Amino acid sequence: MSEEILINITPQETRVANVENGVLTEVCIERRTKKTLVGNIYLGNVVRVLPGMDAAFVDVGLERAAFLHASDIAEAVVVGEDGEKSHKPIREVLRENQSVLVQVVKNPLGTKGARLSSNLTVPSRYLVYMPGDSTVGVSAKIEDEHERERLRAIVEMLKASEESDNGFIVRTAAEGVNEEMLASEVVFLKKLWASIQQKISSAKAGELVYAELPLVKRTLRDLVGVSVERIRIDSREGFVSARDFAQAYLPEILDCIEHYPGERPIFDIYSVEDEIQKALGRKVQLKSGGHLVFDQTESMTTIDVNTGAFVGHRNLEETIFKTNLEAAQAICRQLRLRNLGGIVIIDFIDMTVEEHKRQVMRAMDKALLLDHAKTQVCEVSALGLVEMTRKRTRESLEQTLCSECPTCSGRGLLRTAETVCYEISREIIRQVRQFDVKSLTVVASPDVVEMFLDEQSDYFAELESFVDKPIRLQPESMYNRDQYDVVIV
Repeated sequence: MSEEILINITPQETRVANVENGVLTEVCIERRTKKTLVGNIYLGNVVRVLPGMDAAFVDVGLERAAFLHASDIAEAVVVGEDGEKSHKPIREVLRENQSVLVQVVKNPLGTKGARLSSNLTVPSRYLVYMPGDSTVGVSAKIEDEHERERLRAIVEMLKASEESDNGFIVRTAAEGVNEEMLASEVVFLKKLWASIQQKISSAKAGELVYAELPLVKRTLRDLVGVSVERIRIDSREGFVSARDFAQAYLPEILDCIEHYPGERPIFDIYSVEDEIQKALGRKVQLKSGGHLVFDQTESMTTIDVNTGAFVGHRNLEETIFKTNLEAAQAICRQLRLRNLGGIVIIDFIDMTVEEHKRQVMRAMDKALLLDHAKTQVCEVSALGLVEMTRKRTRESLEQTLCSECPTCSGRGLLRTAETVCYEISREIIRQVRQFDVKSLTVVASPDVVEMFLDEQSDYFAELESFVDKPIRLQPESMYNRDQYDVVIV
């Protein structure tokens, strides 16, 4: 698989597109006014302890207080004799106005504040440093058992030689890396943590003590793997900065980094802009003629699979199987592209052959191996649904680029003009019975007024006769269909 990373830098925002085999699979956007907070470490101040939720709200200097659950506090976790983990009540661990060192694990989403953890981690290219945790772990995405044991043994040895009580996680990018490179990262991470500790000693409550890298450098550190052929950057200044960073920390990827000087926008090369626009729509067309329908809500995302125009060639079951197989791969790509997180419910077309179900699930599992976010997928349920979760740390593409419609408040629906007419008539009757009314004026959108004067003209005449009061209709172009006012005189 060939992979390219395209980086578009402007003064207002930085956009990173991940292109695999010529197809856009992932987009990350960071704006100057709204940078990601995930990975930042703060010296927070506990402003409120909630025993009923086993959690606390912590002020870290953001617009809204951040949320810290007892299970995310290292001192609160208790391991029983059977190995089961539990946590102490929040009151035994935190008190109000207490200073606590925390790290952001989820950005603020909608009306929710940031999610915090006191289990701190400091990442590098191949390792994640875990101060206060003595364990050594290896990324589950490294499947070769011999390689896992080799990496674990190297890190255990380096940890012992450094006489460190802190732990490490070996990242996926470390697969095949030699001992010298891992040793240099251990030294680097220890120095970095020592500098963070110096800042902590002089920091005040609510102060930032460690900031995560900006998007371009974070991309070079986290996303660039052995399959990446080119990293193309359309800004000369950004290119120089990326080269300097790679020279110091990632010399093995220096040859991949290129400056793109072309007049044609870099995102037009692989129709990235068009793909982003498509990813904001509900419907996704499949090559076979079928389609997917995405509905993103606050609680979950639902995905419906339809055969659409695909009629197949052999029989119905084969048509359904081929549509579902193609849909499984397209869904995994769309999850990454749209950055959908939380609970996802997929309604595949009902399959009667068990082997077809297994093949569709295997296709999903294989496609999800390319996803950098942690996922968990359940088997096909008795109702033919597939339930899955995808770790959410930042806003989806839709939440980043769009805002809620002020007319429909995000519902995507407006009441019909006829419905609003009947609602206005009920309000008129209510006003006449409640107050001493001489006449009424209805201020409404033009299409509602037109409905009263055209299709509902007979009903309007009956209404006027029923209330025995003159009613004047006044169209207001600034009103949307759901808005109206009944003014009494």
